[in-house]
Amino acid sequence: MKPARLAILAVALLAGGTAAYLMSGDAPSAPAPTAAVVAAPVMPVTDVLVAAAELPMGQSIQAADLRWQAWPDQAVTASYITRQSNPKGLEEIIGSIARSAFLAGEPIRPQKLARSDGGFMAAILPPGMRAIAVVIDNKGGNAAGGFILPNDHVDLLRTFRDDEASRSGGSETLVSETLLTDVRVLAIGQIVQEKNGTNVVTGETATLALTPGQAELVTLAQRSGSLSLSLRALADSGRVAEPEPDADQRADKGLTIVRFGVSQQQSRR
Repeated sequence: MKPARLAILAVALLAGGTAAYLMSGDAPSAPAPTAAVVAAPVMPVTDVLVAAAELPMGQSIQAADLRWQAWPDQAVTASYITRQSNPKGLEEIIGSIARSAFLAGEPIRPQKLARSDGGFMAAILPPGMRAIAVVIDNKGGNAAGGFILPNDHVDLLRTFRDDEASRSGGSETLVSETLLTDVRVLAIGQIVQEKNGTNVVTGETATLALTPGQAELVTLAQRSGSLSLSLRALADSGRVAEPEPDADQRADKGLTIVRFGVSQQQSRR
């Protein structure tokens, strides 16, 4: 066979093989480009002193109750204790008393702490206030049935005998009036906070946070009558009290005095 025919035959065979290969399947696709890995931006942080566990009000803080925790710089406020500004902050806080409760992981703020140099009640008492204990029925008879808890807000009512009205009317006349409103209860008996889901607290005294002037008023009121606590709703705490009805409206309601089985209607005053 002539060389020219051999060359033509070889070219034909090569073309046929290429065609058969192309018809057998798609050509392999090009490899996908690899995406470049972008590193996440590093957020600047500061070590902040936080509560290592839940701290109830009145607890004496120890080293195990505290820890340093990284905190985003943008969330750090001037009231926080940072390792950068106060490297010995943890040691300085040890021995303080928590004036209010801390949650686990909550930043420690000096405003919520008190030094333990004095007594516990003096430590949790707000500045400028006085703690006064008033006698209450340990069964809750004059304290909202015993459902008043520490840190509740109450109105203080005074009930006493009106001697002048009793002499002029010939029968005993009792008067009840609201002495103070929106008073914070510091403790009931020796209990200063709710524990283990306690819903009812009983005691013989209720310790109230009062101004010096209010303390004088309550001390005098205890000598001239009996005191009762009226529980306020949480939504009413800090709200200005509504004006009381005038004397004529209160006199219309009156009250009934029962003596030796005989009832008599008496005015409030």
